[in-house]
Amino acid sequence: MELRCIHCGFPIKTLFLQYSPGNIRLMKCENCKAVADEYIECESMIVLIDLILHKPKAYRHLLFNLLNPQTLNFQGLLWKSALGFLLLDAYRIMVLTRSEEEWGLSMSFSSLFWRFSKILMDVLFGNLAFLSIFLLATRNLLYTVGGASRYKNLLLAILISSYFKIFLIAMMVWELPSSVIFIIDVFVLSSNTVALKVVTGSGMSRCAETCFVAHAVKLFVGQLTVFHSSRFLQDSKILTCEMPIYSM
Repeated sequence: MELRCIHCGFPIKTLFLQYSPGNIRLMKCENCKAVADEYIECESMIVLIDLILHKPKAYRHLLFNLLNPQTLNFQGLLWKSALGFLLLDAYRIMVLTRSEEEWGLSMSFSSLFWRFSKILMDVLFGNLAFLSIFLLATRNLLYTVGGASRYKNLLLAILISSYFKIFLIAMMVWELPSSVIFIIDVFVLSSNTVALKVVTGSGMSRCAETCFVAHAVKLFVGQLTVFHSSRFLQDSKILTCEMPIYSM
């Protein structure tokens, strides 16, 4: 991804000129005549606040100017983002399915194994369906055509814009109700929509439709996976109880 003006999204060659250490001059956009990226001189907290407020210019700064393939290891960042996304998603599913009876100290090894197997299947199949539907909807609804690098940029934008999932870590410290998870999901959906709009330059309604369809399919596949694994676990318990025991 090339450097962009955070106001109009116009490509720009350089964001600033450095005359000496600590002495720089911010460049202006040739299209809108505004300073291309004033976030360069801002604190990280200001950028974070604007990201939470869903300001498109903050997302352009993050996705185009800060996470630029020319200045960082793009492939490594993509893998690390995907790993963090999957781990937080697994913790989200664990919190939703957790209760004192299911996750007590009296659980057997087989029950614990099946619980984590369900979480693993939900994470893998759910996110595989999410990724497939997202790329398909992006191509059909947004008419986005490009090579492998284009799809990598879209994938990184979705992973990075899912940063609201990090607030799930707070549930490890405080006893928050499970309804907080659904609030986080709504913020993730809205953040994905803004990120997709910024990267593709498409309309907000089409981007919202694309993200909503992908998240809805992910939720449906996750519920379907949990249902089938639960049925299989119940059938296994029934067969175990009905199995006759012969004494010598």
